[in-house]
Amino acid sequence: MVAERRRDRDIQDSVLRGFVLPPSVATLAFAAGILGLFYLDRDKETRVSRALWIPTFWMLIAGSRMISEWRVATEIDSPDQYFEGSPVDRLVLAALLAAGLAVLIVRGRSAQAFLRRNLPILLFFAYCAASIVWSDYTAVAFKRWTKALGDLVMVMVVLTDPDPFAAIRRLFARTAFALIPISVLLVKYYPDLGRGYDPWTWTPYYGGVAIGKNSLGYVCLVFGLASLWRFLTAFHSGPRRSLIAHGVVVTMALWLFWIANSATSLGCFILGSALLVLTTMPAFARTARTPHVLTASIAVCAFIIVLLDAGNVFVQAMGRDTTLTGRTELWDRLLQMRVEPFFGAGFESFWLGDRVEKLWSVYWWHPRQAHNGYLETFLNLGLVGLGLIGYLMAAGYRNATAAFRSNPASGSLGLTFLVVALAYNLTEAAFKTMHPIWIALLLATALPVMSRRRQAAAA
Repeated sequence: MVAERRRDRDIQDSVLRGFVLPPSVATLAFAAGILGLFYLDRDKETRVSRALWIPTFWMLIAGSRMISEWRVATEIDSPDQYFEGSPVDRLVLAALLAAGLAVLIVRGRSAQAFLRRNLPILLFFAYCAASIVWSDYTAVAFKRWTKALGDLVMVMVVLTDPDPFAAIRRLFARTAFALIPISVLLVKYYPDLGRGYDPWTWTPYYGGVAIGKNSLGYVCLVFGLASLWRFLTAFHSGPRRSLIAHGVVVTMALWLFWIANSATSLGCFILGSALLVLTTMPAFARTARTPHVLTASIAVCAFIIVLLDAGNVFVQAMGRDTTLTGRTELWDRLLQMRVEPFFGAGFESFWLGDRVEKLWSVYWWHPRQAHNGYLETFLNLGLVGLGLIGYLMAAGYRNATAAFRSNPASGSLGLTFLVVALAYNLTEAAFKTMHPIWIALLLATALPVMSRRRQAAAA
């Protein structure tokens, strides 16, 4: 297995060494290319508010790295760093949060309508706030909850726009046009920022705008699917200019998937792509039963893989060992650790203090999450939090399927992000603050509701 991975890395390095330009020339070429993508995707008939730049900057940070982390591509190597933070990062995020809240105050009626119509989201965030009380690290939990509140505020800014459907299209286009090409640029021409090395084998890994291959994987997953969604809608009915722009982004995302070697994200991308292709086909979109049939098919596949023990075949086909790179052993150990079963350790408080020090002394790869979103939620928020996540996702499924009756494009995106979030959280934890998959899930859950509200107001 190690020899195969080294061989793959040698092949990848040989590809990276080809077609080399001076970094300054490459930077100018990529900058021109990014401007070209924006030009091709222009839509003079659609107007979105200037306030959309606030969640755009938030999403750019969530999909890459904090401002203070751009000096060097390093990961946290000490548990004490969890308690520390950068004043620059706090200032930037606080400024964006304040700007978003100011926009929502101006849009008072629309903001109130969002909260009334999205009770599952509101309940989950309210419970997260309440869980700060029983956290052993209340100050840290409160800081992290304010960042989580920022996720909600940014989602509300997007979906209270006069045209929420256009706003979500523009949001994903802006972030995809920036994050995906810049990742390619950093991987090929700026290795100090775009690459890292395994401390034990010194084999390279590629992170692009993010830190680590798994982070680059979910960046390509979310924004690659968003561009594929735009590509397919433009293919069926839309300007060919957008077809070219988003086709280029999808191609870059596929190349980054190969370089990153992130199996979970790639598997979820394949799953999401299949759903998008089917649900954007006119023949499928005309029937309201399509999302139910597709979801049932996925459930049957999951039954076969999990209950009939066919999972090992799929895991080995993705180039991974049957313990999912040590995840199953970690899950067993985490389940044996003492945690309050109903309420958990408190909002994002499990991986702090003595618990994380003990785990890091056992695992050389220093886990910072449970690598399972449902287990992670249980550890932090208990069974109550897990139930609220289930309630939120059930509401998202209901909204996405209902959207097929009025706007199949909106419904296809919502259903895709919902299913991808369900699958991704089996081996990674994405129900987390400032995680692109979590933000995409919130957007997909509430988008159909706010789109119907706008249609009702226009009628």
